[in-house]
Amino acid sequence: MSNLTLAKIRLRNGVWEGRIGGADGVQPDIRVMYLDQPVEGVEISKEDDGWNLSVPVPIHAIADGVHTFLIINGSDDTKLGDFTLLAGEVIADDLRAEVELIRAELDMLKRAFRRHCLETM
Repeated sequence: MSNLTLAKIRLRNGVWEGRIGGADGVQPDIRVMYLDQPVEGVEISKEDDGWNLSVPVPIHAIADGVHTFLIINGSDDTKLGDFTLLAGEVIADDLRAEVELIRAELDMLKRAFRRHCLETM
């Protein structure tokens, strides 16, 4: 079992950045996978008390749909983390569905609250 930890820093200019802790001064063996293929150009650099991880998002991953990247500890093949990009029609449809669900639940709660108020008067 790995002692490594991963914390997201940011996604900026097409590069996902994170911080790896728990490596005890030894550069961790990190792999990033997208569609079961390794992502090229991943960089790990030493910082005072940990390691910085930079993952360039491949241009072909910037497209409609849901795109998930897995960050793996290569020494024991355990998942350290992941990040997901969402774009295009999938998001619009998903958000519309969520809003509709929230509206339906709110209407249900309003009816139940009104019924409760009438019954307790």
